[in-house]
Amino acid sequence: MFEVPAGSNARALGSKLTEAGLIGDENAWRYYLKSRDAGACLKAGRFELSPSMNMPLLMETMCGAPMADEEPFTVVEGWRIRDIDGALARAGHIEAGAYEAAVSSPQDFQLGLPVTELSTLEGFLMPETYMVPSEGFAVDAFVQRQLDTFTERFQGIGGVDKLGERALYEVVIVASMLEREEPRPSNRPIVAGIIWKRLDSGWQLGIDATSRYTIENWNDRKAFLKQLRDPDDPYNTRERKGLPPTPIGNPQPAQPRGRAGASGDRGLVLPARRRGKPAPLAERR
Repeated sequence: MFEVPAGSNARALGSKLTEAGLIGDENAWRYYLKSRDAGACLKAGRFELSPSMNMPLLMETMCGAPMADEEPFTVVEGWRIRDIDGALARAGHIEAGAYEAAVSSPQDFQLGLPVTELSTLEGFLMPETYMVPSEGFAVDAFVQRQLDTFTERFQGIGGVDKLGERALYEVVIVASMLEREEPRPSNRPIVAGIIWKRLDSGWQLGIDATSRYTIENWNDRKAFLKQLRDPDDPYNTRERKGLPPTPIGNPQPAQPRGRAGASGDRGLVLPARRRGKPAPLAERR
């Protein structure tokens, strides 16, 4: 990355280009500028330059559009759509609610995975640190980038072939519950096994984290206790059997190590067949 300071002229850049290893001779640069009457079109900003470029190509690049200023933005594992929206708003990238509004229409985006008729993109908005423009943040482009990253990572660890008898959506839902319910990675394989056993047996899952999903402030204890007492809440897995209707956050796919469900894995660990049945799902932060 090479930066042309504001107010610079092409002739004065010779020493900076030499120090950066982009040209071998400052005098040759000056001769090139004079003989070609070049340099008047120089622009300030950051440019992707390479020592393999000859002088005309270096000059042509620095006369083109500079790279947009970027900064890192981290989507934390387990964050909900509303959490991502809030973080983007606090960082000054969007007006509050713009991200939530964009993802409220899943049909406007491409996921590229065997999940149809989604009511929400929750669970597939890839946790990661992204470089985003400091100005001109495009919400729809960012959402699609998250989905593409999730698909790429998921396919990279075997895709649907690693799911055994489980559907992708239920695996993502369980992964999101593990992220929020069990803070200790070493315990998650055990918790995952309990979840799958209760699910297969038709029992209540009893995952308190699901009752926090619709609460604005995740740590609002009063609101949480109210949700726990509501038998009509579809996310109340103490009262209702089966999985909640959607993931309760956004987990991360990862390649399992060793046996299926090993505790040393990071993110969503896909179940593998064990004696004809999928092994427990494990996930860690």
